[in-house]
Amino acid sequence: MTRANVLRLALVGLLGAAAAWAFMHRHEFDARALSDAVQRAGPWGALAFMAIYAAATVALLPGTVLTLAGGALFGPVAGTFYNLTGATLGATGAFLVARYLAADWVRARLGERTAQLVAGVEHEDWRFVAFVRLVPLIPFNLLNYALGLTRVRLSRYVIASYLAMLPGTLAYTYLGYAGRAALAGNAGMIKKGLLALALLACAALLPRLIRRARAARQRQGPV
Repeated sequence: MTRANVLRLALVGLLGAAAAWAFMHRHEFDARALSDAVQRAGPWGALAFMAIYAAATVALLPGTVLTLAGGALFGPVAGTFYNLTGATLGATGAFLVARYLAADWVRARLGERTAQLVAGVEHEDWRFVAFVRLVPLIPFNLLNYALGLTRVRLSRYVIASYLAMLPGTLAYTYLGYAGRAALAGNAGMIKKGLLALALLACAALLPRLIRRARAARQRQGPV
């Protein structure tokens, strides 16, 4: 066995252990438990939060609670960065697991969509990755594994995922921040709430606009 294969297996094993830990502690993934974990970590709180987010993503746990908690704990700017980084790390871990270890498991859960996904990526490469991130044709956590079956390069997958997940992450992070401000009775909470709703509306409308633009381009054909 080559050194590269040993490192690859070690990485997959580490990711698998993280996913197992997250799954066993899935009932503790609420805002209060996350806040306590961040506080216990002290100066390493942000790193602990991103590690928890990444492990939860690999374990197929819903990320909405984590994203809202990130906004409440760290604010709209730092929270967006930590949420996005944690989600991308988890998405990358799931991608690597599917590519090197669990390909059969992923194919069994995707069924007919597997061939469509692979064909789409082979045709458009990273642009398809960005598209399915912006337009949720497949649930986020399962999509991470599905994309591991394709030939897209890891670097392109990471960059496209990070950038395309930014709008939705920003919207939900700010919603978490606004919610905490409202509970605390901070001044300007109405303004924060309206801005949060506006961001959510934009995040919800963006996939429809992208889908229409993509359909229009396909109707026009190559120029």
